[in-house]
Amino acid sequence: MPEALVNGITINYLVDNEDGTAGTVVLINGLADDLYSWDFQIPALVAAGYRVLRFDNRGIGATDTPEGPYTSTLLADDAKALVDHLGFTKFHLMGVSMGGMIAEEYAIAYPDDITSLTLACTFGTADPFCRQMFAMWGDLARGLGVPFVMRDVALWAFTGPFFEERPGDAAEFADAMASLEMPLDAYLSQLNVIQQHDALARASQISAPTLVLAGEEDILIPVRLSARLRVAIPGAEWTTVPGGHACLGESPDAFNTAFIDFLSTIPR
Repeated sequence: MPEALVNGITINYLVDNEDGTAGTVVLINGLADDLYSWDFQIPALVAAGYRVLRFDNRGIGATDTPEGPYTSTLLADDAKALVDHLGFTKFHLMGVSMGGMIAEEYAIAYPDDITSLTLACTFGTADPFCRQMFAMWGDLARGLGVPFVMRDVALWAFTGPFFEERPGDAAEFADAMASLEMPLDAYLSQLNVIQQHDALARASQISAPTLVLAGEEDILIPVRLSARLRVAIPGAEWTTVPGGHACLGESPDAFNTAFIDFLSTIPR
């Protein structure tokens, strides 16, 4: 898999459908998620004609894990350095959860790079509920290890029907979390991103056509926080899809349709 030495680190990345003619989509992952977290989206995006860039954020997968803590601004600068290295311009930017926070900072700092912005299952700033939850994740990781806390997060990321109707997929996700190879320091460095992110007051600076998307039953990043972000971004569109925080995996068809339908409205 290709790597790029940019912004002082080596970033692991993958480009799907290099010859896509519909435009370029750049995907940014969530907390403790590597580039394979987009596997449910890639076939639909490729079928729609898009070239797709996905990569491991610093701290996860095959990308370097330098000493932290990290911030959404730092990870946005990583993404900027990577797309510049690859020569990608005028692309559609999508971020989910922590990736959405990174995408917000990217859209504010580098508006000329993007033709659209999609922010999925994310917020502009945490509320007291989320801050307490994130602090608990840090305590659990320190006491019981990163795989344990990620197994717990995965449990709350999906809805009850997912476990009842798709037990095989639920078990596969649980196994992936139990075997997650992420050092504690790297996890805590990424966790700091969502703990410290605060772009809500600056969201009015986002000028790209924007879609804010939420899972209807998201309880990890409550839907009301995503709705608050949508109000803060001038002209932003809003949609929800079935499922919880991990709706990109729980309801991929609905997620992909909402995303690609939005992309189709953007002039080329």
